[in-house]
Amino acid sequence: MVVVIIIWELSVRWTGIEKWILPSPTHVFQSFQDMNDTLYSHIWQTLLEALIGLMISLVVGVFTAILVDTSLYMRKIIYPMLVISQTIPIIALAPLFIIWFGFGILPKVMVVALVCFFPIAMNLSEGLKHVDSDMEKLMRSLGANTWQLFWKLKWPYALPSFFAGLKIAATYSVMGAVIGEWLGASKGLGILLTRSSQSFMTERVFATIFVIVLLSLGIFMVIELIGRWTMGWHYKQQKTLTRGE
Repeated sequence: MVVVIIIWELSVRWTGIEKWILPSPTHVFQSFQDMNDTLYSHIWQTLLEALIGLMISLVVGVFTAILVDTSLYMRKIIYPMLVISQTIPIIALAPLFIIWFGFGILPKVMVVALVCFFPIAMNLSEGLKHVDSDMEKLMRSLGANTWQLFWKLKWPYALPSFFAGLKIAATYSVMGAVIGEWLGASKGLGILLTRSSQSFMTERVFATIFVIVLLSLGIFMVIELIGRWTMGWHYKQQKTLTRGE
């Protein structure tokens, strides 16, 4: 990344490309200082929308995955609906949310929740589905009830799949909030991106994109740390397999 930034800076300086076409990293950094007074309020708004939407998708996604796992009948009903929900472009639904719910925070949160819901529900559902059948038979033979079977076997077994889906959703959450803000907002990184683009302030566009990337990576890293703390046994097992011990 450092090499890319250096090449980018030198190329812009040598070729003399106009700032509104391709700003140099120096111009992008300068725009951070120019936006310092207003940038943090936009960041906070987008981050709030992303986190609330992610929490909603987490709760609904876990509930849906557990419901799908309860019976084959429920899987046949819900699973196709999960897949169909992802064939509808979110950019087409966002304007409808604006019409129905106004320009407040609710439409943005709903967009984030819809974007993040699928990877959480799908990955957890697959994790619960592929539990070791021999372990399940063993626990049933020892008299485990449905709750004990889920909490002692299925949930720990599905945790790696769950966190894999949650990390995918984390990277989508900020993007979902930005998409919602594109179509109507008074504050947020999405509206800042739109205004900067329409004003040909390309250095601010790059600066805003950089902030969006940092926010997504930040949420991703928090979930990664929670996963390592929750599944210490899983990471130790991976290290053992990697070393061939």
